[in-house]
Amino acid sequence: MTTSLTGDLLAIYDALHAAFGHQHWWPAETPFETMIGAILTQNVSWKNAARAIENLEAAGMLDPDLIAATDTGDIARLIVPSRFYNQKAERIREFAGIYIAEFQADPAVMAARETGALRDRLLAIKGFGKETVDTILLYACGKPVFVVDTYTRRIFSRYGLLPETVSYDQAQRLFSDHLPQDVGLFNDYHAQIVRLGKTTCRKSPFCDRCPIRRVHGSLRCAAAARMPDRDP
Repeated sequence: MTTSLTGDLLAIYDALHAAFGHQHWWPAETPFETMIGAILTQNVSWKNAARAIENLEAAGMLDPDLIAATDTGDIARLIVPSRFYNQKAERIREFAGIYIAEFQADPAVMAARETGALRDRLLAIKGFGKETVDTILLYACGKPVFVVDTYTRRIFSRYGLLPETVSYDQAQRLFSDHLPQDVGLFNDYHAQIVRLGKTTCRKSPFCDRCPIRRVHGSLRCAAAARMPDRDP
């Protein structure tokens, strides 16, 4: 680990945790619900994905055997709030079949698979990108894999820790190479980033109320330097 980067990243996390408290993320009752949620939240807000999950739950469909045996059109009608519902219906149905056939519909069996091999297997599923797969690995399987999203790129490029145009893998290495491999830390750190990105570090940010501004040392926000403070 690079000591200065590790210190900066941990200082940022501490400031976020102090401001927002522990986020208790990902919001799901079972690992399988987490997996389905990771698929449904692709290209849509969590609020919309949550409505689709509620529809599945109300229909008694949050069950891998039922999803795998149900026509995709019937699944699609339940997940309309998640957008791209026809594609997503195909994806969750295919995933449910794989979850049954290869992992006995058991999250413990899935989590027992070596992380790299499991990641490669999930990435091979049609429509599964790195963020979706890493969300499943971290939140459903308890693997120390850092999840990167748009908020991560935005926030950490503004603080000069990532270039403005950065690949998923480059952004992920910032955290995986310079933080302890701790599932709990990775879990809450990602959730803190989401909270900051949604509430404060937006495309047009509220820099005056950003908790990272209280972090001293070499950290400086480019967005704050360019923009005047504004009221919420």
